[in-house]
Amino acid sequence: MKDLSEIRKEIDVIDGQIIDLYKKRMGLTTEVAEYKISTGKAVLDREREKSKLDTLMALVDTEFAKNGVRELFEQIMSTSRKKQYQLLTEQGHAEDLGLTEIAGLEKEHARVVYQGVEGAYAHLALISYFGEQTEKFHVDTWRDAMEAIKHGQADYAVLPFENSSAGIVAENYDLLREYGYYIVGEQTIPINHCLLGLPGASRSDIRRVYSHPQALAQCSRFLEQHRTWESIPQKNTAMSAKKVCDDKDPTQAAIASRLTSELYGLHILDEGIQNNSMNETRFIIVSRKNEYIADAGKISICVQLKHESGALYHALSHFIFNGLNMTSIESRPIPGRNWEYQFFIDFDGNLKEAAVQNALRGLKEETLDLKIFGNY
Repeated sequence: MKDLSEIRKEIDVIDGQIIDLYKKRMGLTTEVAEYKISTGKAVLDREREKSKLDTLMALVDTEFAKNGVRELFEQIMSTSRKKQYQLLTEQGHAEDLGLTEIAGLEKEHARVVYQGVEGAYAHLALISYFGEQTEKFHVDTWRDAMEAIKHGQADYAVLPFENSSAGIVAENYDLLREYGYYIVGEQTIPINHCLLGLPGASRSDIRRVYSHPQALAQCSRFLEQHRTWESIPQKNTAMSAKKVCDDKDPTQAAIASRLTSELYGLHILDEGIQNNSMNETRFIIVSRKNEYIADAGKISICVQLKHESGALYHALSHFIFNGLNMTSIESRPIPGRNWEYQFFIDFDGNLKEAAVQNALRGLKEETLDLKIFGNY
């Protein structure tokens, strides 16, 4: 039996040979890219790659070896394509990403819509982003907010997108895809939930608690301590407070913000009742205009992939190869296609950066569909 150090020396020699061959192969990749650029031929040739993999796998005997050869050469071919995408960018063959760069949003005369009533967390996010003087109005549902943009009644909508405790607001992911609007900004605000009741009421009086489903979920531990209370979902936290105010029933309470208690004349029975003391909600600013601010640093996209092994793995490789930091990935069902999913991805970057353009070019060419929701 050979000594381990001797085996490793032999491996080092072979690895060096592999590197030499790899450099030669990537040199030929450059020639392939130049030919494709001059002729306008697409970088990805699925039929050629499939045929090549079949030929290479036939050169080995065992199933393990076949799988290994396939994985090895899939990676080599993937790297080759990425090199070709880089060369396309370097030679000025820029992809039209469909968004126009602007210096900043026009906030002063903007018409902004939010869901709920005055005092809702979306209302607070709106004020934090646009300021007190912005022309604003509220609607009953998130879909109504999107419809207000569609019919020209609003320039922007403020929608909750993700909470640090309860996770994503799935309906708004679906609405964003359905309407095809763009994210032009975001606002994160701390969520400090309070239990609100009528003046003079106490916790011992409470029988029913109203709030938005996400707020109820974010306060689940507190509610577990009061199992006799009935938790009743509402469209909005502020609407829940308004209901308690309007009904004048001391057995009812709402989970909402401190500001809401002041607006509706309610008494704070308990404060900071959320599970996570660092609880925050990220709101997105949505527009019909395909614009992005010049100094934007985050990009949101949605991709649809082939329903086959390795599809997501290969898609994500574009972020790794180009050194891009992916900050979020969420899956949502594709309407009308059971058990198939689209992926919403956030990553750091600006559309003007070469690494971003390379990654998006690869994703556009190698996925079934790519939608850029915004750079903000």
